[in-house]
Amino acid sequence: MSLRINTNIPALNAARYLTETDNMLSRSTGRLSSGLRINTAADDPAGLIVSEGLRAQIKGLDQAMRNAQDAINMSRTAEGALDEVQTLLRNIRGLAVQSANTAVVDAAQLEANQTQIRSTLQSINRIAAQTTFGTKKLLNGASGATASVTRTDLVSNLFIGSEMNGERVRNGAITMQRVTQATRATTTLATTFAAGTTAVNAGSFVINGQTFTVTPGMNVNDVLVMINQKTPETNVQATHVAGAGVVLTSTKYGSNFGINYYESANAPNTTILNNNSAPTVTAGINAVFNVTTNIEPSGTATEVFTGGQGSGVDGLTLISPSGYRLNVSTAGNNTAALTTIGQLDVGSLRFQLGPNVEQSANFSLPSMYADRLGRSVVPGQDLSTINVTTQTGAENAMRIIDAAISEVASIRGNLGSFTKNFLESTYRSLSIANENTTAAESTVRDADMAIEMADFTRLQILRQSGMAMLAQASRQPQQILQLLQGG
Repeated sequence: MSLRINTNIPALNAARYLTETDNMLSRSTGRLSSGLRINTAADDPAGLIVSEGLRAQIKGLDQAMRNAQDAINMSRTAEGALDEVQTLLRNIRGLAVQSANTAVVDAAQLEANQTQIRSTLQSINRIAAQTTFGTKKLLNGASGATASVTRTDLVSNLFIGSEMNGERVRNGAITMQRVTQATRATTTLATTFAAGTTAVNAGSFVINGQTFTVTPGMNVNDVLVMINQKTPETNVQATHVAGAGVVLTSTKYGSNFGINYYESANAPNTTILNNNSAPTVTAGINAVFNVTTNIEPSGTATEVFTGGQGSGVDGLTLISPSGYRLNVSTAGNNTAALTTIGQLDVGSLRFQLGPNVEQSANFSLPSMYADRLGRSVVPGQDLSTINVTTQTGAENAMRIIDAAISEVASIRGNLGSFTKNFLESTYRSLSIANENTTAAESTVRDADMAIEMADFTRLQILRQSGMAMLAQASRQPQQILQLLQGG
């Protein structure tokens, strides 16, 4: 047994343990007070690094959720304005339909209808100019996709929205390639005639629902004139070459514009233009064109445009699955090569919908001004130029308004799809990611209060025990005094 006065090793040992216990008790008190397992970097350096990264991610997710909600509110603002535009278009169409009823409507009423249409178009332009979210204008074209046609000899008009084949479009060239050439229905009737002055048997025949009656003494030329006078109703023209049968040709392209010829009951064994008693039914072929644009973030996308409306003068109106329209001229219909036809300029609304870079989305809202709507059906005319004071003007107005309604509906559909399938879905996804990331950060950073309380109780006991042992160790030098007194 060794006894020393100057150095009390047991007391130093007890003091060291007591100091460590005090330090641990202090950290435990801090954890219980803050609810955090890591209050300083010294508590868990590696855990702190992980936790701070997760905290930054959580903060980004919180803001991304707010961004997504703002984007949803903006899209609903734009959709509400587009709904009002469609309401106004329906009102205009009603006036156009009324104006086409020239048997009843007089000139004064036509002028009144035109005045009301002009006022309604001003309302559409006002909506386009003034629809905003905060200070951001939505429908003035600054955030839209605009297709500018450069080959006007092949294409008279092209309307493309913010997506192509489900992908976001970006600036770049627009190309077109013909897959199937549109044709017009044509049929040569079986009865041959030596010349245009050859007499035709009397009787009647029907072309596309119109009945024609041949009276005794009429020749082939007379019949041609009679048929061609009804071309606006039948969309069929008739021609004849000496020594052959009469040729019927549809004035319009595509499968929706055919020729149905039938000779109704005549005298036995008597034929007029067709010695086949069965009805003659022919149809044209729809055009099929591929239109390709650039898409985000890189690459290209192609949509198929099909249709055959329009005559050789008016051009072919083709429609894609997205509701976009392409007006191809006769020269365009005859061009099979891949051709650059225009330029797409995209001004888009950009939404940051994720906590990290490259987690954004773009959406384009085209111009809703009247002069940008309904341009794809009547060459040189659009919604702003409609005039219902004439029969032809009223009919063209209905065509233009129908095209405008279709365009706005397509834009609304794309916007609705973007809102539902992207913005709202992204918001839900962000909510789940935020919840799970917060749970992960909590596991690293937060204190388990039950464990900490048990540890705190243990440290309190150790502290009391350490103080008691320090007191005992401090009394040991007194034994040396007893030894000295005994001597």
